[in-house]
Amino acid sequence: MKANLIEVGGLNTQAIFVKKVNKSNFNSLFHFHEVCELNYIVEGTGKSIVGDCIRNYSAGDLVLLGPNLPHIWYGDPLECDSDDSLSGKAIVIYFPANYMKVLGLEDLFIQKVETLIEKSKAGVNFSLKTRQKTAALLDKILDATGITKIILFLEIMNILIDTKRYEQLSSSSFRFSLNKKDTERMNNVYRYALENFREPIDLASIAKIANMTPPAFCSFFKKRTGKSFTGFLNELRIGHACKLLGDLDLTIADVCYSSGYRNFTHFNDFFKKITAKTPSEYRKEFISIE
Repeated sequence: MKANLIEVGGLNTQAIFVKKVNKSNFNSLFHFHEVCELNYIVEGTGKSIVGDCIRNYSAGDLVLLGPNLPHIWYGDPLECDSDDSLSGKAIVIYFPANYMKVLGLEDLFIQKVETLIEKSKAGVNFSLKTRQKTAALLDKILDATGITKIILFLEIMNILIDTKRYEQLSSSSFRFSLNKKDTERMNNVYRYALENFREPIDLASIAKIANMTPPAFCSFFKKRTGKSFTGFLNELRIGHACKLLGDLDLTIADVCYSSGYRNFTHFNDFFKKITAKTPSEYRKEFISIE
């Protein structure tokens, strides 16, 4: 997988850097960086690609991304195009993987953090309980300075290292390599798919976005993601369908056509293949959880 190596402004290898994202357009390039990233979504919904994982994000999500893990955030167009000042609001903390050693903390704490960071190399999405425990601390750290900021950060990490409930995002087998030209291609392909998955996307069109022939593009995409473009597109569409099924005002047919499918049978087949449930079963489970 190819991605852009970016510099995180204001951060050096010896410090933590806290950033507040508060803009209507939450979109980013497909990128990675050498430091860890803890991302707390305060407001907004959208989609993210972390390694080879495609997922919906929403307010309350707390995700830890390890060093050099490529990712992209793409806000819901309906929110990004609105005048709602709350859309795309997040608190992000960047920190070096060896920060605890830099501080000279006790070995047991360092070991626990190193274990968490090892897990975060595939991306970690924390449970609701963990999010609730850290929310107030994350809010406070925004305006903190000096030793207060460090203490708050350590309190947050102390909660994260002890959590037993989390979701690994990318597969542990995911690997990527660096190449500027391919990086630009992958970013263009992902952005086009995220913006247009509700409409038909044929192989010739997406290959043109990558400036390649269809056969060359198929080989290129499969080699770098471990899946076909068609498989990726179906995962993206079914993930969106899962989100829409939570809206009980929509019929399942509405969800089908709003997710980029023009054939209801194909929608049902792909939904069951990817989720191991029918759309109706998925909705019933969602209602029972609520």
